[in-house]
Amino acid sequence: MSDMATSKSQSGPIDGLSEPAKQSLAGPKVIADYVKRLPPRPGVYRMIGEDGQILYVGKARNLKNRVSNYAAGRGHSNRIALMIALTHSMEFVVTQTETEALLLEANLIKRLKPRFNILLRDDKSFPYILIRKDHPAPQLLKHRGVRKTKGDYFGPFASVGAVNQTLNTLQKAFLIRTCTDSVYEGRSRPCMLYQIKRCAGPCVDLVEPAAYDELVKEATDFLRGRSNALRQELQARMSEAAEAMDFETAARLRDRIRAIAAVTTDQGINPDGVEEADVIAIAQDGGKSCVQVFFFRAGQNWGNQSFFPRHESDAEPADVLAAFLAQFYDDKPAPGLILLSHEIEEAELLAEALSLRAERKVQLHTPQRGEKRKLVERTATNAKEALARRLSESATQTQLLKGVQRVFELENIPQRIEVYDNSHIQGTNALGAMIVAGPDGFEKNAYRRFNMKGDDAATNDDFAMMQAMLRRRLSRLIKERAEGAPVPDLILIDGGKGQLSSVMEVAAELGVTDITIAAIAKGPERDAGREAFYLPGKAPFKLPQKDPVLYYLQRLRDEAHRFAIGGHRAKRKKQMAENPLDDIPGIGPSRKKALLAHFGSAKAVRNAALADLEAVDGVSKAMAKRIHDWFQR
Repeated sequence: MSDMATSKSQSGPIDGLSEPAKQSLAGPKVIADYVKRLPPRPGVYRMIGEDGQILYVGKARNLKNRVSNYAAGRGHSNRIALMIALTHSMEFVVTQTETEALLLEANLIKRLKPRFNILLRDDKSFPYILIRKDHPAPQLLKHRGVRKTKGDYFGPFASVGAVNQTLNTLQKAFLIRTCTDSVYEGRSRPCMLYQIKRCAGPCVDLVEPAAYDELVKEATDFLRGRSNALRQELQARMSEAAEAMDFETAARLRDRIRAIAAVTTDQGINPDGVEEADVIAIAQDGGKSCVQVFFFRAGQNWGNQSFFPRHESDAEPADVLAAFLAQFYDDKPAPGLILLSHEIEEAELLAEALSLRAERKVQLHTPQRGEKRKLVERTATNAKEALARRLSESATQTQLLKGVQRVFELENIPQRIEVYDNSHIQGTNALGAMIVAGPDGFEKNAYRRFNMKGDDAATNDDFAMMQAMLRRRLSRLIKERAEGAPVPDLILIDGGKGQLSSVMEVAAELGVTDITIAAIAKGPERDAGREAFYLPGKAPFKLPQKDPVLYYLQRLRDEAHRFAIGGHRAKRKKQMAENPLDDIPGIGPSRKKALLAHFGSAKAVRNAALADLEAVDGVSKAMAKRIHDWFQR
């Protein structure tokens, strides 16, 4: 939507100052110079610091009037006054409407993360349930990310656990397949899910296509909130089956009704009267905020999530909430109703923007009484409790980081610690991992994995693998640093003196000399508590076994190890699941199924003679020769 807003902006970016003017002006003066050329139209503006860093992104109904307020240079809070003083240049985009400006502003804030904006942190893509409809037998599965697959999406869910619970119910109630297409095409007899009544068995034609489509329709109705009508229909069909003495069908329908009833009654917060809504409340304490979101879809509570936006300590709850809403729904569709704990300014404008993005009407409402008010109050209570836990954890985290500063002799309390580990089995499926920690704990959105390729992947040399991983990371860091990206105060690698020496060679080669690099080596017999720490040019040392800083560093090392092992296992599993037939041009699901049914395995197809391949139904002589030549090559 923000792309659309930009394309509709016929005026586009507005030219700024000449180069000499840029060098001589700053603060209110440079802003006043821009005002002369600004039109009285809606748009988005960016305030830029001396080093090119984006300081602030804002939108305006009237660019000329809004920017004139900054140029006046008085009547501003200390934070805004500092922002104005640091401004050395500005950029502008004119839009057709203020609604488009609001959408573009939210998109730019999330992408650029300006210093003086209220920022939504811990933002991530939420899981959805997808009923995939690009196959004759629709598939039920979890989905996260871009919606490229054809089908119906339901969500968002607050967590993968909530998705799994609902998927489990849907399998029991509607018997829709969850297997991949390759597994589906390769079946010659029903799998265990059919035996335990979790699938109707469309892969081996144990259910008529029309009957399976009806199951899919019922599941779709259920996820769209029509559970009561569906339950009544199933109850009527169960009664008819019982009267006809068809007790097997009646029992099957009874089990489905029970599964539907289980998910519609097991709710943490009573959603009576709320079919589809997000309930959002904010709590503030100690200059920090927690925004709590409860998701209600299909009359069910699909979980909740806590967010901790970054802002100045004097930010008002309504301002934080308004900024949160614009950024939160930038990459996800809003429900028809959003219940809020605080009245926000420009609520109508934001509702219009969300409606434009969702292509349906979206309402923002701050209830004052009734069931909806109770939902908001309960959400606010959750926000207060989550914030209290966060503040308590933050105080503990600060003490631990002070200990890290002391142990590794850092100049300041570390704000970003990067920990590295790698995983492989005799050089196969080699993978490196980086985790990040700081004052707010583990920053999982900053985690990275490094696929080792070529010579880096075909080695058992841990030193070389660590060296290759850090060369890639530090090379990228040099480029990102020039763009204002965060720089680690401490790099901690899992290993001993050898790993540290190999990494220090890379750092010296790239000219990275201002970051402390250390290594943590497992103790004798890998005993926790007996780890040795290495710093360049110093003798190895150990920490007291009951030192909280030692426990903290162990947690960092273990988290990096967990992340590396998880990636390695996923990579290995993917390799094991790959079918050699998938790589042959012209081999689709039908031919692959015929080949596997005829020979029993891909290995047997690989070893088959040309005459045997020609004997397979649906495989022509030309195709048989292609398959034979492929494997012979």
